[in-house]
Formats: sequence, structure tokens, C-alpha cells
Amino acid sequence: MEREDPIEQELLKSAMIAEVTVVDIAISPTSTGDRHVRLEGRLGDDEHDDVEWSAFGFIYAIGLLSFHDARPRGYSGMHFSEHDQWMATDMQRHLRYERGRLSFDADYVRGRMMKTTVTIHPDGRFTLDTVNRGEAATRWIARIQGKKVLAAVPAANEIEPGEDRHLYCACDRSSDYKALSLLDR
Repeated sequence: MEREDPIEQELLKSAMIAEVTVVDIAISPTSTGDRHVRLEGRLGDDEHDDVEWSAFGFIYAIGLLSFHDARPRGYSGMHFSEHDQWMATDMQRHLRYERGRLSFDADYVRGRMMKTTVTIHPDGRFTLDTVNRGEAATRWIARIQGKKVLAAVPAANEIEPGEDRHLYCACDRSSDYKALSLLDR
């Protein structure tokens, strides 16, 4: 019997091969001094509609990257586990089909402040909204598009006690490493 890949890998593969185009980015301040980021884009192009086979993978990849980057805020820290993983079931719990659109909305998930919403229309248009996540959404899209995302590595004295320096490097800090490394291929 042939061994099948885990569904999470299949979802990521479909996200990676989809043509993802960003057509507009709006960044505005929030009341907390952070940012609300709204990206509008398209899965596929005018000739090829990738939405039928890539929508779930795209949402899964955004959820994975958002979860991986998310940190606790306030009392949510009591539910936070550094080595927790994003699974397909997590995506499914936050997925809805409303008014002819596929919608994903994750606020807090197991102690992580995600504040991430994705809406995909039948024609392939999508909207990605994040609140109080800085401009992380732009980096997530870049990773899905296969672009290398560079970030400054803080000096050793700038890292908080107990914080993993690998958080800032090409290495990933959690067991999501295998899944995230698929995005970097």
C-alpha cells in the first residue's frame, strides 16, 4: 500500500504552485499603535482560475504562517505552548462559507494572538486582513510566492532572556519547521 503525505503537506503544495498576485496593500494605524494591514489579491490570473484547487491550501498556508509568528497577548499566555503546531483541523475550525465566499477568521488560537482573516471569492479574488500584527502579512504572501524574506538579526544583547535566537534566522523555532521549509523550496 502506498503511503500518502499528510494533508497539511498537500495543502502547502497547492499553495506553493498557485499563482498569487497582490493588487493592493493598505496599511493603517490601530488604536494600540500597531497596524491594520489589508492585502487584496488574486489566486490565478485572467486566463487561469487557480481558486478551485488552491483556495484551501492558500488559507492553510496563511494560517500556518500567522500561527507560527503569533505570540500571546495579555491573559492568553496561560494557553500558549512554544512548540504547538498548526494543523488542518485548526484551519477547519475557523473556516466558513458565507455569501458565496470562503472565509477564514482566527482571533486567538491556543494562546496565540492571530487576528488574521482571509476571504476568497469564487473568481479568485482574495482579501487578507491582519490587526496588531505589524506588517507580517506582507512577508507571509512573499513566502508563499517563493520570495526570500530577509530580516535583521538582533545582536545577542538585544534578545530577551529565554528567547530563541533562531526565531530571527532562517531556522524556525518550532516543530512547524518541516511544513514551513516546504514554503521555502
